[in-house]
Amino acid sequence: MRRLPLILPLLVFLQALLSCGEEEQHYAPNVVSGDITPTMSTYDVNTFISDSGYTKYFIRALQWDMYDEAKDPFWLFPNGLYLEQYDKNLKVESTLRCDTARYFSQRRVWKLDGQVVMVNVRRDSFLTNQVFWDQAKRKFYSDSFIHIVRSDRIIEGYGFESNENMTSYQVNLPTGIFPVEDVENSTQKEEPADSAAPVRHERRPRPPMRASEY
Repeated sequence: MRRLPLILPLLVFLQALLSCGEEEQHYAPNVVSGDITPTMSTYDVNTFISDSGYTKYFIRALQWDMYDEAKDPFWLFPNGLYLEQYDKNLKVESTLRCDTARYFSQRRVWKLDGQVVMVNVRRDSFLTNQVFWDQAKRKFYSDSFIHIVRSDRIIEGYGFESNENMTSYQVNLPTGIFPVEDVENSTQKEEPADSAAPVRHERRPRPPMRASEY
């Protein structure tokens, strides 16, 4: 009983100390913009991505930055991207590679820039400088110059739209259609030393045409 007057003040002091400690605990706000600082960065990426329970994509990239706190959250692949798209039997339906890529995760839209090369299951190649891939609408589209190499001909134009597999597409403003045989012959043929200047073939704009019409 004699120690009680000494213990009570000690308990009150400890309680006050603990309560002060709880009040001082807090997290400092992120003062850097979410569009500038990534929330996570990953290097030497080789990964598969599933969609609706199926393995749908394979991604390879040197760097993968995630900006989940940005106003429009996105992933950035600043050093290029290689992607394979599979069907349900894990057969490659198409491939694409580009110099830089940005994926807006909430809108499910890809923006591919630089030297963009896409190849479909028919081995048709699509070369352009910029293309968008809307996964929600399952289509590719672009306003840039497009160079398409097929087994029988080469197609050039400005702007195109395609399904996800790039098997059904439309060039908005075709500027030239060249049979592969003519292109190969023109590159292999040698001009005589005293020949006149080569004739220039003017590429005139054509109305929009779908792949089945080429």
